[in-house]
Amino acid sequence: MTMREQLMLHGEAEPGFGPVADAFRRNFAQHGEIGAAVAVYEGDRPVVDLWAGHRDRRRTLPWERDTIVPVFSSTKGMAAFTLASAVSRGLLDYAEPVAKYWPEFAAQGKESITVRQLIDHQAGLSGLDSVVRLSQIADLDGLAKILAAQKPAWRPGTRHGYHAITLGLYQGELLRRVDPQHRTLGRVFAEDFAKPLGLDFFIGLPADQGLERIATMAATRGLDAVRYERDLPLRIGAEFVAKRGYSYAALSNPRTGDPARATRREFLEVELPGSNGVGNARSLARVYGAAARRTGALPIDDDVLDLLAAADTADDVPAADLVLHIKTRYHLGFRKSGGGFRFGSDKRAYGTTGLGGSFGFADPATGLGFGYTMNRLGLAVLDDVRSRNLREAVLRCTGSP
Repeated sequence: MTMREQLMLHGEAEPGFGPVADAFRRNFAQHGEIGAAVAVYEGDRPVVDLWAGHRDRRRTLPWERDTIVPVFSSTKGMAAFTLASAVSRGLLDYAEPVAKYWPEFAAQGKESITVRQLIDHQAGLSGLDSVVRLSQIADLDGLAKILAAQKPAWRPGTRHGYHAITLGLYQGELLRRVDPQHRTLGRVFAEDFAKPLGLDFFIGLPADQGLERIATMAATRGLDAVRYERDLPLRIGAEFVAKRGYSYAALSNPRTGDPARATRREFLEVELPGSNGVGNARSLARVYGAAARRTGALPIDDDVLDLLAAADTADDVPAADLVLHIKTRYHLGFRKSGGGFRFGSDKRAYGTTGLGGSFGFADPATGLGFGYTMNRLGLAVLDDVRSRNLREAVLRCTGSP
């Protein structure tokens, strides 16, 4: 028998959710999975909690129940929920200008940019003119000056383009300005979400958390790219070769380093609320499940959850994403199902994807929350085949079309 045929799944899937376990196995056998976890919550109750494989490329260390892993932009969903909690408390309003809460932000013609436009990637702030390194991100006051001084790359509110790294930095400073204790976004998430819900998820890895249980990432290169990938980001790659364009600007600065080397303290210890969360599928599914079912476990009012789940959120800007070079749909800090990237049961579903394939989302139609994490970095811009296989299996289990 081959190593893949000997794969052992760990965890549980409730009766009726066996197809998710089957899809999870196939991802290892057919799609190059090294180590991964998938979880589904029905409200506050887990119905799928599975993990398998290895947490290192050499396949010497098993992926265990308490393994956590960098999830890159899947962090954006947790950041969006954290901002939503500030809206619930009356500290923020999505329709108000960012400059109302952060006066210095008005520089360079940004005085009219609303909170919604900022978190929906419409502000034209996807790149930074100043090179920013990880050491500078810890200096919040100095970073705030750089962010406030940035000139938009396009007229805000007229187009959108993925703010891959910068979004979290702007969100963090905005929340720090309005929080009565001036807490950072990572601290608000830790105190108001992670601790009450028992999440194993961090935005800014604490010093007391060792690296031993964090999975290391594995880049997909050479023949593996041909074997496992079908959606290669060729246009983005061309911009990196040329070292110019919106994609290059958004993805190369701040200088965060090679994603395959993400499991290192200097990257994980700073707060990058859009791109360096570290956690597990269980935590993603737990938060999204509570939001989808309106269980009351989150510090977010139902009125705000209604806004997040709104189905009639057709973009008021063209669908073409200036950074990702595909059609995308954003809403209040999340992605929405639609176009060529569909997830969940209907257009109310919302969530965020992460570089390499991780994904978490809420499906209000079924009351389910979904989380998937892995350590082989896929190349698809949005719809990684492994995540899609699992999502489609969940839909079959619920009888959704």
